[in-house]
Amino acid sequence: MVNEKNEIGIRPVRYISIGAGSPQSINGAVVEESQVCISVNGEELATFMCTPRDLKAMALGFLANEGVIDGPDEVRHLHVSKQNSCVDVWLQDTSRELPQRRIITAGCGGGVTFDDLSQRYEPLRSDLVATSGQLAGLMRQMQLGADLYQEARGIHTAVLTTPHQILLQVEDIGRHNCLDKLRGLALQQAIDTRDKILMSSGRVSSEMINKARRLGTPIVCSRTSPTSLSVALADAWQITLVAYLRQDRMRVYTHPQRLEEGL
Repeated sequence: MVNEKNEIGIRPVRYISIGAGSPQSINGAVVEESQVCISVNGEELATFMCTPRDLKAMALGFLANEGVIDGPDEVRHLHVSKQNSCVDVWLQDTSRELPQRRIITAGCGGGVTFDDLSQRYEPLRSDLVATSGQLAGLMRQMQLGADLYQEARGIHTAVLTTPHQILLQVEDIGRHNCLDKLRGLALQQAIDTRDKILMSSGRVSSEMINKARRLGTPIVCSRTSPTSLSVALADAWQITLVAYLRQDRMRVYTHPQRLEEGL
């Protein structure tokens, strides 16, 4: 039986397993995918294809990552519809002008950003360091803590962590959605995201690095690949970008000085 925490986010499914031996009929599960909109002050702002879990956190994190709000104190009311199809956000300042230009970005989940990546931003100044062993261990912990993935596969996970301990973990079908959920949970729990490590199971795109810059995480790690633009932006913003992170190997693309091995 699926526990209460996992009831939202997966759906039961029956499939035929074909391999060695006779075909078998299996009762399994798949990750839930839903269309969810974010409405601000009565105006629809964005629509996501996402996993309908931690939706309040996703809405808060998205608005913070896009510069619409600076903190949860600017939100007067936050409500998720009964069907988990819409998050209604009412700000303290109902006259605030909302972004008008939308860019639908590449990547699973259809990440949305209102930012122009050609703008110049200050590099991240941080004394944070970690060892390659710590990063590998944290990546392993992230995989083990991905409960929806363990149940149904087909989903991304991301964590906010120190070199010693995972602080927050989320899962979603969209890599970008995971980072918004992390930001939202951090706001809800008054956790400072700056000078922390960001880890993701998915590809690191320019949008992912841009969200990491907003989070203030000077070390970004992934099990898979970066893109050329994410490497260039990480280099410019003094973010240490680690990809293909495994137990015994990794690739450090930018600013390796934050690894204590002194590469």
